[in-house]
Amino acid sequence: MSEQRRIAGDRDLRVTVDTPDADRAVVACPPHPQMGGTRSDPRLRAVGEALGERGVACLRFDYGPWDEGEGERRDALTVLASARDDYDEVALFGYSFGAGVALLAAAESDPEPSALSVLAPPSSLGGADTVAALDGLSCPVQVLYGENDSTVDWEPVVLRARERGDAVESLPGDHFFTGQVAGIGESVAAFLTE
Repeated sequence: MSEQRRIAGDRDLRVTVDTPDADRAVVACPPHPQMGGTRSDPRLRAVGEALGERGVACLRFDYGPWDEGEGERRDALTVLASARDDYDEVALFGYSFGAGVALLAAAESDPEPSALSVLAPPSSLGGADTVAALDGLSCPVQVLYGENDSTVDWEPVVLRARERGDAVESLPGDHFFTGQVAGIGESVAAFLTE
């Protein structure tokens, strides 16, 4: 079961909430909006479905107007803050551009999300260093990446996550994880609900 919401603010945010009647939630950041990334991304939907099977809500949102990553980071913070009004515990997930947004938002969020999972994370977003954002986190972190991903520069994030002792999972394939979407949803949901 899903419901549609709008979050009022300086940017118009539209949110799909999978399994809204829950105590815990995960905010899911979509890939690059200028490359067609939306809250309907198959990887985000798979995470939402897997979370729903565990009785956890998933808030998949669309970014407001393009703002070079800065406004998109603020959008994630806005959805996180809104989710905290409705749920006892809120974690964060992001894919590709959304992984960068999630890393930056998690580092800035007060309080931090209960956990963070990123799939195909870029090493920077606009002028912001996502590796440095990772260094500031104390919540549990999961990093998943495609072994043949040549779309984003994921290596620095993976290296730093391994040094920190975070959960790191390599997946065969490229940036789009064809044929692996359901498994990714399960892996992310399992990590975020432990």
